Amino acid sequence: MGKTFAEKVLARKSGQEDVIPGQIVIVRPDHLLTHDNTAAIIGKIGAELREFGVARKEMPVIVLDHVTPAASEKTATNHKNIREFVDRYGIANFYDVGTGICHQVVMEKGHAKPASIIVGSDSHTCSYGALGVFSTGIDRTEAAALLLRGETWLRVPETIKVELKGRFQPGVTAKDLVLTIIGDIGADGASYQAVEFHGNVAALSIEDRITVANMGIEMGAKVAVFPVDRLTRDYLESVGVSESDYDALWADPDANYIRVLEYDLAAIEPVLAFPHTVDNVKPLAEGNGLVFQQLLLGTCTNGRLGDLETAADILDGHSVAPGIRLLVLPASRQIFDQALEKGVIARLSRAGAVILPPGCGPCLGAHQGVLAPGERCLSTANRNFKGRMGCKAAEIYLASAATVAATAVAGTLSDPREL
Repeated sequence: MGKTFAEKVLARKSGQEDVIPGQIVIVRPDHLLTHDNTAAIIGKIGAELREFGVARKEMPVIVLDHVTPAASEKTATNHKNIREFVDRYGIANFYDVGTGICHQVVMEKGHAKPASIIVGSDSHTCSYGALGVFSTGIDRTEAAALLLRGETWLRVPETIKVELKGRFQPGVTAKDLVLTIIGDIGADGASYQAVEFHGNVAALSIEDRITVANMGIEMGAKVAVFPVDRLTRDYLESVGVSESDYDALWADPDANYIRVLEYDLAAIEPVLAFPHTVDNVKPLAEGNGLVFQQLLLGTCTNGRLGDLETAADILDGHSVAPGIRLLVLPASRQIFDQALEKGVIARLSRAGAVILPPGCGPCLGAHQGVLAPGERCLSTANRNFKGRMGCKAAEIYLASAATVAATAVAGTLSDPREL
């Protein structure tokens, strides 16, 4: 019997010839991602750090992104403590305020290499599966132990196979695809399982794949992963990772799957995740007439250059409708700079968008876009839980960048295909 991607990676990384689903393995992750929560993590193990130090200084990747720039004295103090930790223990992979959202930065800086293992104290660490990485979230206590020991345990997951065919129709995007999948199988439909994407994956750009992999956790997946192809290799080359720097792995043709799902991309339509769960997915038409006070374009899910360009193309010649705040949040400084150079930021600003610095702020209700009671937000982010954007009496709906931009023009929920 052949092996799945997860079985192959975990066997290699645990030094075994074969592993099976359910087996516990000990691995040394290539990287541990932490962000602003680094302060809380190191606070758990202050005495141990002073006695034993950091086990592997090349392992941590620390990105300050959640509340940037600091919005309070408490946040500023946390950032200061993290910077001091980085200096004291010689952590090389540190990215300060303004570099971007952690998941985008990890890929841009060449840390996400195919068949590596990356764990992170953030649930959307699964994003790097877009590049053939076994990447998954862990909690803060696990992250603290990993800093001290340099190794951790993982349970080998069972695997779901998703077979793709066809191509998207105009106005339909990878965000619609992943929301459709989550709506079909539920928020726990892939709990502690790997999700592999097969078939016509070439129809999805690297940006598309990042969007899909990023939301793997919203169906409960341990990892959500794509095969390494020419698009992957070209992207990695563009961020300074050559083919000689990695040895990619992929599933065998006769691998064993607990479930196989098939999707025709041509049949996918724009959808909307209604409050207050990501799997409360309905056709866009069921939201006809919805009025929003705020729109959020960006985050680690849909804050890449292609998302900004899509919105700018739709907004060209128009202005953001009265009564709507359109917040634009590039996923990194690199993307912000590219959008500046191509005139995308100017086009969005002329249309009336509010341009925010790269970071997470409004996505988690930290600052720069907190909602008021009774308000609705249409967002390209990955979660719409009650209180997610800072107010339990507000509503969050999830959709694609194209749908957000079309709604900004129309003033009410709008189908981008109509434009």
